[in-house]
Amino acid sequence: MKTYLLYPNGDQEKMIADFLEANNISFFEDDDAGEQLPQHVIDGIKRGQEDGKAGRTITLEEFRKKHLSNR
Repeated sequence: MKTYLLYPNGDQEKMIADFLEANNISFFEDDDAGEQLPQHVIDGIKRGQEDGKAGRTITLEEFRKKHLSNR
């Protein structure tokens, strides 16, 4: 059995629920799904976004040289 995570906007929610019900596909709604990330992960995402906005970035090639050269 597979699990699918969907992030519909308000207009899409009813359509998805109707589709799943019409096709007898079991599902449940979890309104707290977006709140399951640990705080340190959320903080890291924010820092990364701030770094990008401030221009503190490197190219993919620079990343490979720095982090994958030991392999």
